[in-house]
Amino acid sequence: METNTLVALVLAGLLLLLIGGYIIWMKSQDQTKSLEGEVIYSAQPFPIIINHSSTNLSLVPKPAIEHAKEHLHIVYGHTSHGSQITDGMTGLSHFSHAPYESSLYVWNDGGTNGALDLRDGKISGDLGSPDRISWAERTRIYLDANRDVNVVMWSWCGQVSTAKESHINTYLSLMNRLESEYPDVKFVYMTGHLDGTGVSGNLNIRNEQIRKFCRENNKILFDFADIESYDPDGKYYLDKGSDDGCNYNGSLNNWAIDWQTSHRKGIDWYECSSAHTQPLNANQKAYAAWWLWARLAGWEGSGDPA
Repeated sequence: METNTLVALVLAGLLLLLIGGYIIWMKSQDQTKSLEGEVIYSAQPFPIIINHSSTNLSLVPKPAIEHAKEHLHIVYGHTSHGSQITDGMTGLSHFSHAPYESSLYVWNDGGTNGALDLRDGKISGDLGSPDRISWAERTRIYLDANRDVNVVMWSWCGQVSTAKESHINTYLSLMNRLESEYPDVKFVYMTGHLDGTGVSGNLNIRNEQIRKFCRENNKILFDFADIESYDPDGKYYLDKGSDDGCNYNGSLNNWAIDWQTSHRKGIDWYECSSAHTQPLNANQKAYAAWWLWARLAGWEGSGDPA
């Protein structure tokens, strides 16, 4: 009897220790990872912010586009939402009303025949898949094996919507660390796509966290969400609950479909694949991407946002 009692007490004690350890672990997951004390690497004297103000491709000089094609070697990691950029770029390369000529915007893996060297999906996953940290080590592995790459860009899928402040701090910390380890490579930060929760939603709060860090620390940002927040005429939709599909007002309206319907397909906009959204959204992101490539290759920009 005494032996059984002792065993029971030992087991009860172990159970309490396990429960206590689990509670401590759970609490640690809710604690905000701070960037305080971390050395912030700054590769340039000013931020480069690419957003809805960077979608007028006619403002980018042709020599700046050609220079980007000659000098950039880009690897881009993403899943479905991130493909809006590359699918838009593919459509642009066949758009007869593109500024200058459509062939100027050809891209491929390796940059053969005068194309932009953009290695699409060569690193699997995205910033939140399979988890929130694996992308960083996958980046190191790829860069170590491909020393000619001088631009790295990663996109989110929907993970910013559910992110805590600590999750975004982890992302910012990992990106900053990669920049310090590979000073000859330009790393492009990104916001998460819209989810219909508007200005006060967690998605926008976390995106603002990313924007603030990039502006204050001279980072390069492709503001995916901001591009989705405006139509080509500059009309704002985030405050109307716009989502990644360009729906707003509780999905009663769609600004991209409305704009496409009131403008000429093949002249004002072009058809292209665009996961989860409308072609116009991918058009805008393709224009912004080429603005980004030109900036990274040395073009000083035209009225870039600060």
